[in-house]
Amino acid sequence: MITQQELIALMADLESDRIERTESTNKTDKFCQAVCAFANDLPNHKQPGYLVIGVDKHGQPTGIDVTEQLLEKLGALRSDGNIQPLPVISVAKIYLDSGDVAVVEVQPSDLPPLRYKGQVWIRVGPRKATASEQEERILTEKRISKARSYDASPVGEANLDDLSLAQFQAYRQEVVDAEVIAANHRSVDDQLASLRFFDNRNHVPTVSGLLLFGKNPRYYLPGAYIQYLKLPGDSLTDRPDDQAEISGDLLGVLRELDARIKANNQTWLEQTSALREKNVSDYPDVAIREILLNAVMHRDYQSNTPIKLYWFTDRIEIHSPGGLYGEVTPDTLERRSSYRNPVLAEAMKALGYVNRYGYGIQRAKSAMEKNGSDPIHFEMDDRTFLAVLPGRAT
Repeated sequence: MITQQELIALMADLESDRIERTESTNKTDKFCQAVCAFANDLPNHKQPGYLVIGVDKHGQPTGIDVTEQLLEKLGALRSDGNIQPLPVISVAKIYLDSGDVAVVEVQPSDLPPLRYKGQVWIRVGPRKATASEQEERILTEKRISKARSYDASPVGEANLDDLSLAQFQAYRQEVVDAEVIAANHRSVDDQLASLRFFDNRNHVPTVSGLLLFGKNPRYYLPGAYIQYLKLPGDSLTDRPDDQAEISGDLLGVLRELDARIKANNQTWLEQTSALREKNVSDYPDVAIREILLNAVMHRDYQSNTPIKLYWFTDRIEIHSPGGLYGEVTPDTLERRSSYRNPVLAEAMKALGYVNRYGYGIQRAKSAMEKNGSDPIHFEMDDRTFLAVLPGRAT
């Protein structure tokens, strides 16, 4: 985080495009636009930008009360999912002689262009603005040269014909602001590239493009499927009652998983008192769903190993190749989130399968507790992640 002296110098520079000052503590739209613009780093400073709350237009602190609640609200700018893909931010209270301020430090993104509610925001001198088509193209070219996540990388043997453009256009309606679409004059290649689904330099789809809209993703990504087994007992040596390799575009895969959960999960009424009953299930649907979505979102798509969904009579096992990623450790599993596949995470949020980032494991554990089930058991190492959901006794 920026030091006190560095911040004072930056606050005094009224022409700088690396700082946004605001007196308000509750203008969330303004905050998100600023974060988006700094993360896009159109001027290519390759340095953080700063949103400073509690400073007037002359660069002087206004004396606001920087509470824990305010810092939590600012930190949530990342997790609420309105800025896509996820920005990298830090939040701090900095003590100044003339009054305290809250600071949001925003790192330049490796995956521009970022959007806030479907619009790309950039810095134009000391102010922010929405990007033109040419400015978006510049940001896209920056991403191609520096993208580090595998899901944003090009797939050399594929081509545009491997994608369902109808599915992409339907998705685009959900992600891009309607006014931007109405004013658009770009080719389909550029439209795909602006959302990180196509690599214009190599003229091929990216990994995420194939996963989301591919006609046959497994042809290029052999491990991109889910191995499903429904077993009559508690051992893999039993002959399965049902089995399938669930593959195809992401939306189709998630729909089939939803259908299988509903078909296999039994629900019944349990009497809680002389006059009251409640619905309970073998497993709460939300718990299975959240663990599966976590596996789909965070798995290593460079691996040829599929996600494995094994449904035994006494438990469900969900195996995901890739293990933990980034800053997440077994001790911080519920408190931190790092995204191996940030473009895919963005798409799952846009499609409505994720409400907020970083809360899936917590939601699953809470649902199991409310259902009266035993806790989920996790096993993890560098290569795999296993979640075991115990069945609830009838």
